[in-house]
Amino acid sequence: MTDTNSKPKVVLVHGLWFGSWAMAHLARHLGQAGFSARKFSYSTTHHDLDLQVEKLFQFAVRDDGNLPHFIAHSMGGLVTLQMLQAHPGVRSGRVVLMGSPLRGSSVARQLSRWPAGRRLLGAAENTLIEGIRGWPEGREIGMVAGTLSMGLGVFAGGARLKSDGTVLAEESHHPALNDLVEIRTSHTGMLFSSAAAQQAVAFLGKGRFDH
Repeated sequence: MTDTNSKPKVVLVHGLWFGSWAMAHLARHLGQAGFSARKFSYSTTHHDLDLQVEKLFQFAVRDDGNLPHFIAHSMGGLVTLQMLQAHPGVRSGRVVLMGSPLRGSSVARQLSRWPAGRRLLGAAENTLIEGIRGWPEGREIGMVAGTLSMGLGVFAGGARLKSDGTVLAEESHHPALNDLVEIRTSHTGMLFSSAAAQQAVAFLGKGRFDH
């Protein structure tokens, strides 16, 4: 029997309007690659960012007091980065972001112009519009960005710009990233993409993607 305590641990953090179920494909892929994955579940629209940050921290450190690796999709990346900033002295593993709007989301800005859109965004509105607050120092962080423009961004005026259909390429870039790789998949599609999963495993293992 394999000792799961000896496997590198990864916490998976889902994005807006999704639940932990959305990370099941990644969890299976990580298990096959020798990692022990746990899926974090939180309300993306009913509680503010600070509460989600503390819940994520408590979930992540419950085994041994250290922070494991993370793979975070979309808004989950913003929650993860804020958590790392809030706990700078805690040892942690590497972080893979997938389609996270680090510079804020133009789709969220468009939705916030209408009452129905603001209700859909709920407590996530300000977080998604503003993007990240600062940057966690001393962490190895990589970004998987999609280039297949199929999603809400098409209806929000971004059809002519490079994007994953929801997040523009420029919104996912940040000069402090250790590495960035682009794959042909949409914002939601990357959750079920074997190529995206393989790149995530590569970064967790060596701190860089397979270019």
